[in-house]
Amino acid sequence: MERMSTLDAGFFFVEHENVPMHLGSLALFEGPPPDHEDLIELFAAKLPLVPRYRQLVRTAPLQVFRPVWADDEHFEIGYHVRHAAVPAPGGMTQLREMAARIFAQRLDRARPLWEAWLLEGLKGGRWAILSKVHHCVVDGIGGNDLMTAVFDLAQDAERPEAAEWEPEPEPSALDLVAAGVRDTVTWPLRQLASLAGLVGQPLPARDEVLGFGRGLTASAGRLTVPSAASLNGPIGPHRRWAWATASLSEVKEIRGARGGTVNDVLLAAITRGFRDLLEARGELAEGLVVRSLVPVSTRSQDEQGVVSNRISAVLANLPVGEPDPLRRLALLRAQMDDLKRTSQAVGAEILTGMLGFAAPTLLALGSRAAFSIPQPLVQTVTTNVPGPRFPLFLLGRRMTRVYPYVPIGDQVRISVAIFSYLERFSFGITADYAAVPDVGILAKGISRGLAELGGHAAGARRG
Repeated sequence: MERMSTLDAGFFFVEHENVPMHLGSLALFEGPPPDHEDLIELFAAKLPLVPRYRQLVRTAPLQVFRPVWADDEHFEIGYHVRHAAVPAPGGMTQLREMAARIFAQRLDRARPLWEAWLLEGLKGGRWAILSKVHHCVVDGIGGNDLMTAVFDLAQDAERPEAAEWEPEPEPSALDLVAAGVRDTVTWPLRQLASLAGLVGQPLPARDEVLGFGRGLTASAGRLTVPSAASLNGPIGPHRRWAWATASLSEVKEIRGARGGTVNDVLLAAITRGFRDLLEARGELAEGLVVRSLVPVSTRSQDEQGVVSNRISAVLANLPVGEPDPLRRLALLRAQMDDLKRTSQAVGAEILTGMLGFAAPTLLALGSRAAFSIPQPLVQTVTTNVPGPRFPLFLLGRRMTRVYPYVPIGDQVRISVAIFSYLERFSFGITADYAAVPDVGILAKGISRGLAELGGHAAGARRG
C-alpha cells in the first residue's frame, strides 16, 4: 500500500457531485480511426509504464487516515477505454459539446480513476481521444509525462505486447487501520525530519527574508483591489467547454518586442478575454481585477515521470479594468516578477507540507470547507503546462492538436488551462453550464488579446 500525499488527499476529499476533480485533454489525430479493440490492446500493453492506472483508492472508516493506493484485483481495461461517436454533422461545435458532457461526469471512485474515449464521426474522417485522470493521481506536469508514456514518439514505433500482471491482494479493513496507525506515528516524524533538513541548510540572507515579507505585504494589498463579482457563485453539475489557440512564433514575437516571459503574454491575452466578458455583462469598471490562482510546478528535473502532485500556487490580479493592452502586459509582468522574486510560491508549498500534520479527517473537512464557502478572493484559475515540442503518435496516426481541460471548484465558475504542443498553444476554458452561457466571449477575447499584442509587436519591429 502506498499512502497519498497531503496534497493528493486534498484533491480527493474536495470532490463531490458538482465538483468532479479530474484533469483531461482532447487530442485530434489524422488518418483513419483505429479499431476500438486495437486501442484497448495498446493501452493494456502500455499500462506497466503507469502502474497507478491499475490501482484504486481505499479509505479507512470515517476517513481517519489518509487514503491509500491498492491494486485493483478486478481490473478491466475495457471499462476504462471507451468508444463513442460525435453527433452529425461532426464539426468542432458538436465535438466540444460532447466533450463537455463527458468531462462533466465524475470518475467511478470504486475503480482506477481514469478513462480514455475514442471519439469517431468527425468531419473529414478525423477522430479524437478524450482522456480523464483524477487530480489526486497527477498534476498537469505529471499528466504530460503520462501522455508521453502512453503515446509513441515515432509513426512506425513497434507495437508492444501486453505483459502478464498479477495484482497484489487488496488490503483488508484491518490492514488499512493497522497501516494507518503506523502512519499516524511515523508521518509527523518524517515531516519533522524534513524540517530538520531545512534547518540544517544555510539560513536565507537578510535581504531574502525581507523580500519574502515585502512579497506577503504586496500580496495582501492585491487582495483589497475590487474584483469581478459575477465570476463567483454556486455551480451545478454540468459544464461548458471552449477553446482558443495561438502560435508559438506569435507569442515569442510579442515577448521579444515587449519583454517579460511567455507566461506573461498568455496571461495578458486571458486578461483581455475576461475584460470582454465583463464588458458584455455590464460589469467592467476602471481599476477592476480578476483574481486568479496561478499554479506553479515545484517538480525538479529528477522528478520528471513521478506520478503525483508537485505544485504550489500564487495569487495574481488580472488587470481587466486597464484599457491599454501594453499597460496590461506591463502590470502583469511586474506582478509576476515580484511574486517570483519574493518566493511566494515556495512559501505556499511549505504551508501545504505542514498540513500533513493535520489529522486526515480534519484535512477532509477543511478541504471541503475551503471549496464550499464563498470565495470572493479568487475568481478563476489560470494554469500553463508546457507540452512536448515533438510529434506524438497513436497506432501510427499523428496527433495534430490537443486541448486541455481543468476542473472548476465550488464558487469559482471559470478556469483556464494552457497547453503547448509542437508550435501551438491551446487554451481550454471550463465553465459552469448555467452561470456562464457566454463562455464563447471569453474564448474570442483571448484570441483578440493576442492579435492586438501581436499588432503592437509588429509595429515596434517596423519602427
